[in-house]
Amino acid sequence: MPLLDRRAVSLLGLAALLAPPAFAQETYPARPIRLIIGFTPGAASDICGRIFADHAAPILGQQFVPENKPGAGSSIAAQYVARAAPDGYTLFVPALSSLTNELANPAPSFDMSKDFAAVALLANLAIVLVANPATGVRSLSDLIAFAKAKPGQVLYASVGAGSLPHLCGVMLAQRAGLDLVHVPYPGSPQGVMDVVAGRITIMFAPASGIIGQVAAGKLVALATAADKRPVALPDVPTMAEAGMADFDTSLWLGLLAPAGTPRPILDKLADAAHQAMHAPAAVETLRKQGYEPLDAGPDAFSAFIRSETTRWSAVARAATKS
Repeated sequence: MPLLDRRAVSLLGLAALLAPPAFAQETYPARPIRLIIGFTPGAASDICGRIFADHAAPILGQQFVPENKPGAGSSIAAQYVARAAPDGYTLFVPALSSLTNELANPAPSFDMSKDFAAVALLANLAIVLVANPATGVRSLSDLIAFAKAKPGQVLYASVGAGSLPHLCGVMLAQRAGLDLVHVPYPGSPQGVMDVVAGRITIMFAPASGIIGQVAAGKLVALATAADKRPVALPDVPTMAEAGMADFDTSLWLGLLAPAGTPRPILDKLADAAHQAMHAPAAVETLRKQGYEPLDAGPDAFSAFIRSETTRWSAVARAATKS
């Protein structure tokens, strides 16, 4: 081979080595994507994550593999994803409870703002205050009177210390002057089952986990902790309508990647999330279970996390003293 040709080949090889890895991002995803969920099967983040996975897979041409890693209010799952390679193949489905758990923990194992790259908000879900029918409680005012007559005897379930259902219970107790007893569970389905069984009196539960039980008369829905009634529960008043203003604690759910994940991958995932969560079939499924699809990409979701951190910091700190 002539010397000039050999030099040309060498230069082409050097250029290939020095070229930015854009080609790798263009082919993403090239294999299945793991979707880590911090709560048990049937929990709000599990349902939302699986709906997203089902509808996003054909958009990206790769399977999403949901994996439940419950424990410590989703901190185990969050820490696992935070330490994963920032290549877009291991994602976390956070909920507001994941953030409040971090804020309530004096020594958190992760920082949602620093250890993750925001991808997208997926959906919003109403939190509903439910009671066991045997209590005779049929409204928020009934519950307040019932609890005041039984100080220290009314048990309320949550999905862990610092979780949103826990903070809702703390807020209710503080606002109404009640002595409630907190009982944590690894996931909302377990807490709901014990309210149905009568072992627990009340719970602030995700709408997705109680709609069927309310329809069957196994639970009484007293109020929804949101600023409007859920489409799936049109007859359930908001907390404001029931007599307690400024009690908007809807549960948001989103998608996070490890910090350092390339922006082209985040944008591709965010676009898939938008298409998946707003597909007519997905919207119908979501709304039947009390969800409303949301739309916020990396920048908007990142700003939202910062605002939610400010909003919930004081409440989370107060919960640690309860």
